[in-house]
This record gives sequence, C-alpha cells and structure tokens, in this order.
Amino acid sequence: MKLSFRLLKKALKQLGPGFVTGASDDDPAGIATYAQTGAIFGYQQLWVAPFSFPFMTAVQEMSGRIGIVTGRGLAAIIREHYPRPVLYFVVASLLTANIFNIGANLGAMASSLRLLIDIPFYMVLIGMTVLTIAMQVFVPYKYYVNILKYLAFSLLAYVATAFFVKQDWAAITTATLIPTFVWNKAFILNLTAIFGTTISPYLFFWQASQEVEEEVNNHQLKRMNWGHPAMNVKNVQKMRRDTVVGMFFSNLVMFFIIVTAASTLNVVGITDIATADQAALALEPFAGRFASLLFAAGIVGTGLLAIPVLAGSASYAIAETMKWREGLSLKARQAPGFYAIITVATAVGLGINFLHLPVFHVLYYSAVLNGIVAPPVIAIMMHIANNREIMGHYVNSRVSNILGTIIVLIMGTCAAALGVSLFG
Repeated sequence: MKLSFRLLKKALKQLGPGFVTGASDDDPAGIATYAQTGAIFGYQQLWVAPFSFPFMTAVQEMSGRIGIVTGRGLAAIIREHYPRPVLYFVVASLLTANIFNIGANLGAMASSLRLLIDIPFYMVLIGMTVLTIAMQVFVPYKYYVNILKYLAFSLLAYVATAFFVKQDWAAITTATLIPTFVWNKAFILNLTAIFGTTISPYLFFWQASQEVEEEVNNHQLKRMNWGHPAMNVKNVQKMRRDTVVGMFFSNLVMFFIIVTAASTLNVVGITDIATADQAALALEPFAGRFASLLFAAGIVGTGLLAIPVLAGSASYAIAETMKWREGLSLKARQAPGFYAIITVATAVGLGINFLHLPVFHVLYYSAVLNGIVAPPVIAIMMHIANNREIMGHYVNSRVSNILGTIIVLIMGTCAAALGVSLFG
C-alpha cells in the first residue's frame, strides 16, 4: 500500500497544468451534461467522446504553448496585440459564462451534500462558497495545485460503476465508432452542451496562465506578464505530454459517465435529471446504499477542483486587462485586485442560486452557454498562435490549424443550428 501511494505521488509530480485542466473539465456541469446525455439518448452520443479528444487536445495545447512561449496570459496577449473591442468582448464573454458556471457548480455541491446531511440548502451553499474562496486565497499555490490533482481521482467512480452494470458492449462499440446525428432541437441542444462543457473558454485562459505560473515557480520568469521566459523546446514537449494525459483522462471519464447513465437512468426511464437524488441513482449499482455518499463526494470533489479554475481564469483575464499584479503563487496582499476578483466572481455566482432555478438544469445550460461562447474565442486564440511576432518559431503546425478550424466550424454550426431550432 505504501509503495503504491509513493508511485502515485511520483506520477502526480510529473503532471502539471494540463492534467488539472483536463480533470477540471469534468466538473459538476460536465457530470450533469454527460449524465443527461446517457439518460436521454442512451449510447447514441458516445461517439462524441473519442471524436472530441483530438480537438480539445489541440486547443488546450495551443493555449499552453502561448503561455509558455510568451510568459503571458491570453488576455495580456490580446491587450498588447489586438484592438480593445476584441479584448473586451473576450473578457466579458468569459466572465459571464464563468459566473453562471460557478453558480451552477456551487448549487450542485450544496444540493448533493444535502443528500447526506439535513441542513438547509442555503446554509450549505454559503458554507461551500466560503470554503472555496478560503482555499483559493489562503492555501499556498504549491500545496493547492497538489490538492487539485488528488481531487481529480474522485471521478474514477464512474469508470468503476460501468463495469458493475450489465452492458451491451456490442452496442457501445458501434455507438462509439459510428457517429449518428438527428436533426432535432433536443439532439442539437445536447451536442452543443457536450462540446461546450468539453471545450470551454475558461480552460484556455486557465492553462495559459498556469503554464506561466509554472515558469515563475521554476524561476524561468521573474513574474507573470513581465519579460521573456527562459524556456526551451523541452518545456513545450513536457506541456504537450501533460496536456495529452489530461485530455485523455477527461474524455475517459466523459465516456464512462455516459455509459453509466445510459445503462442505469435511461433503462429506468429517467430522461430529465433535475435533482441530485436522480443523478445519484447512476452510481447505485456500484455503491448500493452508499450511492448518495459517493455521488456527493464526486460532485463536491470536482466542484472544489473546478470553481477555483473558473474563478481563477476570470481573475487572470481581468487582472491582465487592468494591468494588475496576478498569480496564485502570490499572497493576497501582493495581488489584492486579483484575489478580489476571485472573491467577487464566486460571490456573484452564489447569488445565481437565489433565482430558485432547478440546480441540474442550470448546470446543463451553463454547458450550452460555453458551447456558444467558445468558437469566437478559439478563433482569436488560433490567430495568436499563428502570429510569428508573438510566437516566434512556436507557431501552430498545420495539424493544429486543421483541428482548430474544424472544431470552430463544428461548434459554430451547432450554436447556429441551435439558434435556428429555438427561434426559427
């Protein structure tokens, strides 16, 4: 047991921002979206998991490479090289989507904990909000990032559950390898949500800034957005390996959440997940009477992982727009504006829960919102990654450009088709 723990600890030390980014992608909004996918469509949309993997890897590699090469976050790059309207559009879109997502995640965490403890919803909600803010503000970065890595493994419960339920593996294989598409509102809405929670703008900003944080911690850069980092091709290669592992982990979990929900919720006729107890039923074949406990642990664990990423990415973007000092490696007194944005964004997200909307519906539609916001942000990021003035020899490869262009077109088409189906 001790040997296994040491090996796990050693392996985790090799993982960096790419893995944390991939794991945070499977946040409560992701869990809700993937569970809803399996509940509504069974195995029908399983093909999206392997299909999206190369695209999300390419996009995240792009953002990580931009951070490593420039020593700057995405908003700082846009501020320095692009017109102000572009900067304000990107930051406003990011902030709106992130606050909505933070609120949805906080509500899901509180709702899930109430499966275990009989405390009023709003008391639990406020307690979770205070906890997430305190962790971000007071826990030193080098410890904090390790906490995030360990929390990611709570997601493996869905992988285990899939093997405790009778599955039609022939149907799973067919649905995974052969894409199907149905032209109706429900299918397009769900596809937009899947892409939105899988390829989300906040992940781009987070990974770019976290790669810069790593350079500061490794003494390759004096401070964020200041000077040029002492980096080399090995830094980029390490980031790429880390990103591939993180995105693979994210898609693996996504695949098994859909499989689990399809073989549990869909089978018993639950096709609209509105409450935590309905969502927890997906884990019952594996955990039995402990399903609620395991589900709550997964939601809270991934929420504690994702909310700092959501609030942090928004804070990086605003701090860079305002030219404030930034970074989780700094103490609150060294970067008061940066930590103030984290606190305010989380508190405003808390306020969304007072609108009395169904928690798991809010999670789902936060994923849809990300799916609408992502295409123009990816397009801008691709323009940065192809700019030799900014990136030097580290501009996009042909493969990166092809994958980036395809996913912009796919997600843009989904968003447009959704608009037509809703308002046409």
